[in-house]
Amino acid sequence: MPIETELEIFDTLAQSRANPAAAVEQMVAFFRDQQRPIELFEALKMRVRHRLGLPLIAPEDEVRVAEDVDRQLETGLLDACREVGEMMLSLGRIREGWMYLRPTGDNAHAASLLSGVDATEDNTEDLIQVLLHEGVDVGRGYQLLIERNGTCNSITAYEQQIAPRGKRDRQAAARKLLDHFYQELSEAVRGDISRHEAPAKPDETLGQMLQKRSWLVTDGGYHLDTTHLSAVIRIARVLDDQASIQRAFELTQYGRRLNHQFQYPGDEPFVDFYPAHSAFFSILLGRDVEPGLELFHRKATTADPLKAGTAPMEVYIDLLNRCDRPADAINAAISLVPDEVPPQRLVPMLLEMASKCHHYQPILDFCRKRSDILGYTAASVAAGRPV
Repeated sequence: MPIETELEIFDTLAQSRANPAAAVEQMVAFFRDQQRPIELFEALKMRVRHRLGLPLIAPEDEVRVAEDVDRQLETGLLDACREVGEMMLSLGRIREGWMYLRPTGDNAHAASLLSGVDATEDNTEDLIQVLLHEGVDVGRGYQLLIERNGTCNSITAYEQQIAPRGKRDRQAAARKLLDHFYQELSEAVRGDISRHEAPAKPDETLGQMLQKRSWLVTDGGYHLDTTHLSAVIRIARVLDDQASIQRAFELTQYGRRLNHQFQYPGDEPFVDFYPAHSAFFSILLGRDVEPGLELFHRKATTADPLKAGTAPMEVYIDLLNRCDRPADAINAAISLVPDEVPPQRLVPMLLEMASKCHHYQPILDFCRKRSDILGYTAASVAAGRPV
């Protein structure tokens, strides 16, 4: 039967003075039942220490324990962190719960727990902090940011905070931004159609609505902020699923219809912003692949590296790889990338592509030529693995 009051727990502990293990367990059970997570954490720490034969409360001058005891103590503390973090999340204490869960390193578990927490006016800020800024579930956290702050601030947040992160995080956020903007623009276009003619069919995509109605986006008009349009298209280049690529392509078709004053130039190889992005996404959709690749090959070989940097080469190499031509991508990378680029920057990408096609000899030759012993060793070992 649970102990319900502090008076009862003190009486129970007094009766268990001759049985320390029982006293500790009763203390743990009391804090669990009362859902007092901070005290529970300290109680769980005491339990771990008691089981290891250590004083319940560590003295300031505690002698360093043996390695196996220290390892067991660490494991017990992590288990305590997990239990207390879960309790705090169940109580709606999101930031505090995450502080306890973070040492466990199990972001997937934290994301699963938080998936059951609905966003409210009171907790949205905390959810964004943990999900997005702490990287627990970047996609959901970024979606909450979009819903709270709108497109403009979300684009700024992406460029400042998410762009430097790994590909998985960038894709998770980019997909949310693309879907949000595409839906918003589609609804605006659909509303415009309804004001001028019979409503568009419910299943018409943005691309279909544009294709059937040449009068849309004429006389300098537009439906949403055009700087947001170009930013979303640029960010969407990181995406690789066909549904997202199709949506991004349709956004480029909208952009190509805009008045020239709203067709801002981009950076190489996307100076002619909308036509170049249209070709980029068309290639990934399997349309006009050869002409498109030739366009980006020309840009990669003619753009001045002193002005454009390596972006034109990187985009061309990436396109070849994403078109399932890893061997061609490897050869292009080795032939196009300037000598000033350290081999250490290039070899990891080359090895990743070679794993798809076992095309290692050019990498071995490249590493030998550039005196990259580390890269040569890595490529040699990878080449010797069975296909």
